[in-house]
Amino acid sequence: MAARPTKPKARPASANRLDVFPVFMKVAGRAVLVVGHGGEAAAKVRLLSETNARIVVISKEIEPDLQEAIRNAGAEHVAEDFRPGLLTGAAMVFSAREDWALDKAVVDAARIMGVPANAVDKPELCDFYTGALVNRAPIAVAITSTGVGPVLARHIRARIEAMLPRSTGQLARLAENFRDAAARVITDGAARRRFWARFFSGSVAANLYAGKPDVARSEAQRLLNGIADDPGFVWLVGAGPGAEDLLTLRAQRLLQEADVIVHDALVPSGVIAMGRRDAERISVGKRKGAHSVTQNEINALLVKLGREGHKVVRLKAGDPMIFGRAAEEMDALRAGGVGFDVVPGVTAAFAAAASAQLPLTLRGVASNLVFATGHNAKSETLPDWAGLALKGSTVAVYMGRSVAAAVAGKLIAAGMNAGTPVAVFENAAHPDERQFAGHLGDLPRLADRPDVDGAVLIVIGEAVAYAALDHAEPLAPQTARAVAAA
Repeated sequence: MAARPTKPKARPASANRLDVFPVFMKVAGRAVLVVGHGGEAAAKVRLLSETNARIVVISKEIEPDLQEAIRNAGAEHVAEDFRPGLLTGAAMVFSAREDWALDKAVVDAARIMGVPANAVDKPELCDFYTGALVNRAPIAVAITSTGVGPVLARHIRARIEAMLPRSTGQLARLAENFRDAAARVITDGAARRRFWARFFSGSVAANLYAGKPDVARSEAQRLLNGIADDPGFVWLVGAGPGAEDLLTLRAQRLLQEADVIVHDALVPSGVIAMGRRDAERISVGKRKGAHSVTQNEINALLVKLGREGHKVVRLKAGDPMIFGRAAEEMDALRAGGVGFDVVPGVTAAFAAAASAQLPLTLRGVASNLVFATGHNAKSETLPDWAGLALKGSTVAVYMGRSVAAAVAGKLIAAGMNAGTPVAVFENAAHPDERQFAGHLGDLPRLADRPDVDGAVLIVIGEAVAYAALDHAEPLAPQTARAVAAA
């Protein structure tokens, strides 16, 4: 006698498994219905407008917000009450009638018709959920919390938005154009995988993200033809003043893509650690009086790495174009035939101003802003900007601690009032930032403070008087000020 088949046991539910199965439904050219009259229906129309679906809104009367959404999306409005027959041929339906019983009626009818249904904000009625969408057509990423934490899903979406450049879709379409040719020319599967790895992370992607689609296509063809190895690329990236969350989104992405990170001494370790784990880190730190690597050596290193085919991030504190010697590195890369791009960063003056709520420009007080160093390439103190300061500009002096006395002396000698407000920032935007407040006549005391040994920025001008420096340390001891006042 044959054994009777045993009924399989139901798998126990697990918190580590999903209650949904993520899929992407084809809706191009098909009707997707939105049943509703107000803001919730308008939100779904706006979401669906990112697809090529034929959007049909069903409601006898609609509110102005929905009317605008219909117009902007090129949707169709059926001005009648919902009836099941309208579901015929629909790919899916969203019910946003803002009433539990009315939404349930739509869902019940949809299930009879075999149409997947979603009742907005009523997860217990839904056949499917809509995720937080990242649209890089034809690439799409959707995130869902299955209704448990929609705000968290939006935060995750924001992080993914930051990781994927807007031109990611262009890169995907370019790859599609080369797919058949790559399959025909590169018959070995492993070699083909290497080709695509270089396609999506090498000079093809770099040039496309830099807004050079023609160069990207040319590089893709060169890569396919095997005429030359995938060339390297160098990004001159501003690391900002130090706080990791002040790093630009583009800088974060490039740190994750780079093979080699060439960084300055002032770049915090936390920012450097944001790079790929397997990326090579090369320190070329230069501090005043203790240059570990000369600028010519740095230039030669960048050219060498680029010619070897590496993706290189040259990580500089602040902004590369403000006292970052980027011009010399760009000249060397041009001469060496290495492609490069520049990614700006938050410069120290902006970070310090934000920290102290200091308006660098102020109507009627300061209409000009001067970025200056305490000395030029010939170590001459205050060579040419004293006149600008005297005309009412706000002056931000970088790397000025050791020449603070000379700067103050020359400005006062040129006619600036010794009582002009001054703010000094040590390690601006770092967790250990310190602020000092005083006047131009107090600046010489800065060099006498052994406790100030971090990167220093000095801001001079009448606009400093409007900063929130109530808790700043005094540049000069109170006793000294009292004697001066007497």
